[in-house]
This record gives sequence, structure tokens and C-alpha cells, in this order.
Amino acid sequence: MACVAARTGRQRQRYEDNMRLVSGCIPYRWKKEKVDKIGDTQEMIEVLMISSPKRDDLVFPKGGWEDDETVTEAACREALEEAGVKGIIREIPLGRWEFRSKSSNDSCSQEGWCRGYMFALKVTEELETWAEQKDHNRQWVNIKDAFRLSRYDWMCKALEMFLRIMAEDRKLKKEENNVNSSSIPVIDVSENQNMSSKYYRRTSNTQHHSRSSRANILTRVSQEIAIHFGH
Repeated sequence: MACVAARTGRQRQRYEDNMRLVSGCIPYRWKKEKVDKIGDTQEMIEVLMISSPKRDDLVFPKGGWEDDETVTEAACREALEEAGVKGIIREIPLGRWEFRSKSSNDSCSQEGWCRGYMFALKVTEELETWAEQKDHNRQWVNIKDAFRLSRYDWMCKALEMFLRIMAEDRKLKKEENNVNSSSIPVIDVSENQNMSSKYYRRTSNTQHHSRSSRANILTRVSQEIAIHFGH
């Protein structure tokens, strides 16, 4: 499959309050991993991050929201161009963040400010080649590593909201399954065991993470993560 060329230039770029409007996503997948020698498995969540030229850290796919597309279309386009993935996007945004670009080569406006919208994207297809493959390598990482590798504080906030929504969706799905199977009186011992797995859930706040709070996040993640949202 031939990859579609990436859009270039900012002729169609949207601005608001002198801020460049940006749209992006947190691509994710559920992956089964063994939890014991017997061969029992449990689902783990992973997110897809991409590298940037001349940088050692990773980011999520994002870019300018242009005037001929919706904000979700922009997020899906950026995921395809930068990471080579397609999927099902959650229409409700994880949130809106305002941040200052830290790269002179990627300034969002004359003052360097962006207003960004982030979405959750369940990946259904990974392309072997994509438009910006030379500039962006992609890497699936667990949640703990995603926090550690995130370049900006607002990315950590987006991850926190992402995890909260994933946990809520998982809970609703579990409740629906329980209702559908309520007529069958079966006791599932493994279910009771998996329920002891801890959810990593954090409430977002309006303050930026300091270095110490970032360290606290990583400490808490390493203690709580088995991020198993189990079933």
C-alpha cells in the first residue's frame, strides 16, 4: 500500500486567540501477557509513541488542525502521517491543553503558544510504511514508560485522563457482561482474583507537574502498575 504524502505548510492552519490549534491522539492497544507459569494471561494496555528528529524523548502523534477538517479528522490524519496507524477514535476529547512550544523550529504562533486537543485512538491497523517514517520511529510502551518518556507536563495530564477513561470504560463493559450473564449462576474464581489488580487512576489538576511531582508519578506508577484492568 502506497503511503499518502503528509501535508506541508500552514496555509490552512487554524488559529484562536493568537494560538495555533493542534490536534493529536494517544494510540493504544490491549495486549495479552502471561502472568504465571501455567500459561494464564491477562490483558495489558500499551500506548504508541513516536520519536522526533534530534531528540531522545518520545511524543504522541499531533499536529496542526486545518480549516478543511474536523478536530478528530486532524487527529486521525496526524496518527497516519506520523505513526502510520489507523484506528477507531473516541469522539470526546481527553481534554484541551495550552502549552508553549520549546522548539524554535516548531513555534505555534508569534508568541510560541499552542492550544491542543487530544483523543484516544484504538489502533486497528499498522502500516509498514508511512509518510513521515524518516522523521518518526514508532514504539509501543507500557504506561509506566510512557510517563517516564513524556516530553511535556501536559502529556502526563493527557495520560492521566486517558487512564481514567480506559478504567471507566472497562468497568462499564464488565458490568454489562455481568448483566448479560446474570441468568447463568456460575462463580468465576479467576474473576475474583483479577479484581484485586490495581487500577492506575489519577485525578487531573490545573497545576503543571514539577520535577518532584513527576518523580512522585513514576514512583506511584511503579508501585501500582501492573496496569491490568483485568477481566
